[in-house]
Amino acid sequence: MTETILPLTLTGRRILLIIAGGIAAYKSLDLIRRLRERGASVRVVMTEAAQHFVTPLAAAALSENPVHTELFSLTDESEMGHIRLSREADLLVVAPATADILAKAALGLAGDLAATLLLATDKPILVAPAMNVVMWNHPATQANLATLRSRGVFQVGPGSGDLACGEVGGGRMAEPLDIVAAVELALTPIRPLQGRRALVTSGPTFEPIDPVRYIGNRSSGKQGHAIAAALQRLGAETILVAGPTHEPAPPGVRFVAVETAREMLDACLAALPVDIAVCAAAVADWRADTVADQKIKKGAGGTPVLHFVENPDILATIAGRGSDRPALVVGFAAETQDVLAHAQAKRQRKGADWIVANDVSPATGTFGGDLNTVHVITAEGIDSWPPATKAEVAARLAGRIAAIFGGRP
Repeated sequence: MTETILPLTLTGRRILLIIAGGIAAYKSLDLIRRLRERGASVRVVMTEAAQHFVTPLAAAALSENPVHTELFSLTDESEMGHIRLSREADLLVVAPATADILAKAALGLAGDLAATLLLATDKPILVAPAMNVVMWNHPATQANLATLRSRGVFQVGPGSGDLACGEVGGGRMAEPLDIVAAVELALTPIRPLQGRRALVTSGPTFEPIDPVRYIGNRSSGKQGHAIAAALQRLGAETILVAGPTHEPAPPGVRFVAVETAREMLDACLAALPVDIAVCAAAVADWRADTVADQKIKKGAGGTPVLHFVENPDILATIAGRGSDRPALVVGFAAETQDVLAHAQAKRQRKGADWIVANDVSPATGTFGGDLNTVHVITAEGIDSWPPATKAEVAARLAGRIAAIFGGRP
């Protein structure tokens, strides 16, 4: 039998692991072991609810450190233990991060030891969300996560699949090895895309017919915005050019709001040169050749007839640039039939290096939804990814881009 020697990538690093109350807490015991395999020292804090799923004794045995459970501990708090715990760690990891503890962290509550530590720390925080799919998709949970991300909190997962409650969907905690990889990344002072510039397009374009009406599509911008955020987290100076969408601009990203395809092209060309271009926007293929100055009135002269002209092809224009062509040009192909065949043809026709293809048929719920199933098409072939949240797709795509530029995937 060959013994596997794991790289000690976390030697000397001090991890404070907060285990909140969810069935995924059983994975946290394996996470302790995986972190220690890589040289990290681990101290554990457990909420009261977490102790219904795993015992402090098990966590103490695996971490070889006492487990902390009480805010008002007579021994710990005589030395202001919550301050000491929060400051002595290099990174705080919350796994599982339940909806409850995410809400407490977003609101700055400090009613128990775990929440107090998150408020009292001056160190980076990584959360691994885990909960029921309905709780995960609830606007309150998503708003709380957006708040935490805006404050610099790192996030890994959740994945999608069978949940302990018997339902299927998003909310499944990331696997321990994925969390370890996120810990390594969070503790890396130089991001793999440091010094690179990235351009991302996102959302729909609206092509006016008159001052009131327009031609548009159902793109929400969720995938493009997630990609911009993922590239920025890996260190890239990121410019996000987005059509009309309700998605907030990711923190740290340079945001340019546009409306039409021509405005989007102008903004993209103004952003060049860049190293990476990801064209995820659902750009309208056509626009009305004439835009009325006033609202077209119903019944005035019968039904209006619209004549269309073709919009500029942003992906092909960027891919066809000369000296300022990005080193990597990635396009998206939103299809409703023959997804792979159409996407492969699009990659050749547009001159893109990669095409990320997905099925946006109404039954898939991709447009406007939080899940996506994509196929990454390159000159080497097709890589089909399993269904995942759009944030997960973005993180995986950003990792693959980082690998191209010499960073860790």
